[in-house]
Amino acid sequence: MTLEGSSPRGALLVGGTTSDAGKSLIVAGLCRLLSRNGIRVAPFKAQNMSNNSVVTVEQTDSGMIGGEIGRAQAMQAFACGLEPSVRFNPVLLKPGSDRRSQVVVRGRVDGEVGAADYHSRRAALASIVDAELASLRADFDVVICEGAGSVAEVNLRADDIANMGLARRAEIPVVIAADIDRGGVLAHLLGTVAALDAHDQRLVSGFLINKFRGDQSLLAPGVEWLDRMTARPTLGVLPFFDGVWLDAEDSLSTPVGATVGPASPGGGARRLGVAAIRLPRVSNTTDVEALACEPGVDVRWVDDPAAVAAADLVVVPGTKATVDDLAWLRGRGIDVALSDRAAHRKPVLAICGGYQMLCRRIDDRVESGAGVVEGLGLFDASVRFDEEKVVRNATGSAWGLPATGYEIHHGRITGAREQPWIHDDLLGDEGGHRDALWGTHWHGLLAGDAVRRTFLHHVAQFCAPDFAVAPDTDFDAVRRGQLDLMADTLQSHADIDALVALIDSGPPDNLPVVSISAR
Repeated sequence: MTLEGSSPRGALLVGGTTSDAGKSLIVAGLCRLLSRNGIRVAPFKAQNMSNNSVVTVEQTDSGMIGGEIGRAQAMQAFACGLEPSVRFNPVLLKPGSDRRSQVVVRGRVDGEVGAADYHSRRAALASIVDAELASLRADFDVVICEGAGSVAEVNLRADDIANMGLARRAEIPVVIAADIDRGGVLAHLLGTVAALDAHDQRLVSGFLINKFRGDQSLLAPGVEWLDRMTARPTLGVLPFFDGVWLDAEDSLSTPVGATVGPASPGGGARRLGVAAIRLPRVSNTTDVEALACEPGVDVRWVDDPAAVAAADLVVVPGTKATVDDLAWLRGRGIDVALSDRAAHRKPVLAICGGYQMLCRRIDDRVESGAGVVEGLGLFDASVRFDEEKVVRNATGSAWGLPATGYEIHHGRITGAREQPWIHDDLLGDEGGHRDALWGTHWHGLLAGDAVRRTFLHHVAQFCAPDFAVAPDTDFDAVRRGQLDLMADTLQSHADIDALVALIDSGPPDNLPVVSISAR
């Protein structure tokens, strides 16, 4: 298959049988493949639910302002060679608890909702989503849309703005992805189609089976059966591999005990063990991925005091619920382990909400409504939550090196007496440092290669002086390699010609309706 000379125009929605079916990476791979072949392509996810977000910079009538979108859409934009934009993810839900989520519309906070009252807002949000998709389709040759969860959540179909509702309103073809590693993939695909009404089914144009292991000839009879039952082709069987791991879509699916990234060689005889605390409402888990790219650095998600005590470096990441997750830390005894590390000068890096937890006092009448809460007191500073959310990209320096990052938070540091370790070009001193403790509101700081290497040198002085920091790790090159791997996998294992034909021509005519009672 070659895309040379191809000039498709149109859109495609990659839906799923479940959450975490691989939609985000398939969209990224398609975007990368099309972009590499000179096709102007953009990603789109109408509604995302994730605490992994990225700051965008948007031009408005009042000037340049910061917005936020889901991390996966920023990764997909990178695959297209584009800067992240709120256009690619106009509605973002950021869960603060099991029942409430902050609503971000076109990059800006627009209240908070529960599951029930969110439905009353969807009609207005649908018009925003539809207008944004139409605008992208006018500006780009191809728009690759990502669905949300399962396309067959029939209890939510009436108000759907991200799956079949979006596809119906825009009249775009749908390809359904399923994760065979979960088991039951053929039933998932058949049942998903059959659960849709006849009008939705006419847009479902094919399937992609993801994470396959073993001999594909053993799957072939099942694929032929699925084709007979649905009259829709399986357009690809993508292999299972561990090579893609950056820019995780859903932080809440990150399991305790999981290793971030591949088992990296290098680092000499001494390896550096990093424990990232798996908070219940952890956000921006991608902050630790840059560390995991480093040879000889092993990063693992943990939730127990023993693992926190044993690590060379502990990362306390961001959270969407600072006060609630602080209570969780105390309930598990991790607060004691962190205090012990500070007393014995063992390295800790605290980012955003994690930084706030380590301060002496938190005044939160915004996020949790708890009022004044005692922090862990490891940093001599206080935190006050403001209604207005800080959403911005930041530039400056750390250890005299150029540094960049981004901020997404309600909390403001006040009365800080610690030594700052970052200079912010706009705000001046940023972050707090004492002995082996580092705290900052900046996400993404360690994506800078020189800053990350210098930080690891400082960490090693406290816990592993014989650890050899690699001199040449290129984080952006690793990210590009991940996207190229996904694009190459699709090119090798999917019918790209058929996918491009769907984009260009829309769903086939007269696709039959699949019945639940089909035999």
